[in-house]
Amino acid sequence: MTDRKKTLRVTQVRSSVSCPADQGRTLRALGIHKMHQTVEQVDNPAVRGMLFKVKHLVEVEEID
Repeated sequence: MTDRKKTLRVTQVRSSVSCPADQGRTLRALGIHKMHQTVEQVDNPAVRGMLFKVKHLVEVEEID
C-alpha cells in the first residue's frame, strides 16, 4: 500500500490589489502570481494556515 499525500488545487479567483500586503505575500508563498492561476500544494497544516488567511481570494479543491 502506498502512502499518498493529499493534494490541494488552489486557484486565485479575486484580486489582491486592495488587500493588505501580507495577504499578497501569502499568495506569492503559495506560488500564485497571477489571477486565475492554479497551483497544486501538498495538504499540510502550514499550507492550510496560509489558505485560511487568503480564503476570500482563492478557490480550493481537494484532489487525491
